[in-house]
Amino acid sequence: MTLILGIESSCDETAAALVDGDRVILSHRLAGQEAAHAPYGGVVPEIAARAHVEVLIPLVEAALSDAGITLADVDAVAATAGPGLIGGVMVGLVTAKALAHASGKPLVAVNHLEGHALSPRLADATLRFPYLLLLVSGGHCQLLFVRGVGDYRRLATTIDDAAGEAFDKTAKLLGLGFGGQAVERAAALGDAKAVKLPRPLFGSSEPHFSFAGLKSAVLRARDTGQYRPEDIAASFQSAVVDCLIDRTSKALSAAEGATALVVAGGVAANTAIRTALSALAASRGLPFVAPPLWLCTDNAAMIAWAGIERFEAGYRDALDTPAYPRWPLDPSAEKARGAGVKA
Repeated sequence: MTLILGIESSCDETAAALVDGDRVILSHRLAGQEAAHAPYGGVVPEIAARAHVEVLIPLVEAALSDAGITLADVDAVAATAGPGLIGGVMVGLVTAKALAHASGKPLVAVNHLEGHALSPRLADATLRFPYLLLLVSGGHCQLLFVRGVGDYRRLATTIDDAAGEAFDKTAKLLGLGFGGQAVERAAALGDAKAVKLPRPLFGSSEPHFSFAGLKSAVLRARDTGQYRPEDIAASFQSAVVDCLIDRTSKALSAAEGATALVVAGGVAANTAIRTALSALAASRGLPFVAPPLWLCTDNAAMIAWAGIERFEAGYRDALDTPAYPRWPLDPSAEKARGAGVKA
């Protein structure tokens, strides 16, 4: 049975995990950096990279110890090779290369987005290709038709900011704390109809996303002094949900033969978004699949699982494989219209 050591360090989470081909997570160790970045209201790349250096090797050692195995027992070492904050990506990838070289094991370089895209298959053994995936995180907002390992058709992307970035910036603008989860907590105490906010691209013929204007609208609403932060948060979250459902519904029409509607990425941990997507899937007669909340955020288990899927499909990577700050899952996708488009 395939056994993979996975390493993740693309942003502000450092993680190591052991996963086997039967979808058993033998161990998972994670170190967060929220306290280090909280004073700045967002992730500082240099601080993140230094923190990865300090904790990664102890995390790997702890993960191996938790699983009761040594590096000699694994079949390969998988690590995020991008996209992400390049300093952090390099820390994890170089560490994986050193471990692979020292142990004589193959290296599997994993696209962080593919880790998210395949994580629902780690959580649900019944999920079969192809499926429509809403990949929604701090740096990405895409709709992908997942046809197989390494086979992705991008149907939509954001033409400016990702939904997760909009959540994070809203938390900062409203003084709610660090990260998008602070917005969800505040929204639970607010009135989603209190503030009239825009729904960018709602109803347009293309299924692309846009959230920059929504962030600006939140700022204007805050500056009026007329609304409670909780009401702005609830109204903002409602606007995001409406946009995601409208765009995903449009993409479903282009995903012929999809076996399921799937969501992954850090923002997929949001309960309101999951609930709305589940209802959309039911209306189309499709199963709705979402990983457990902890598998939605950055973690090493999804990287190890993607490593298993790629390893068993015959993928191996050279020790001179570079780290990528940007790395699209569908390089052939037509560029979306708009200045500042994020692939």
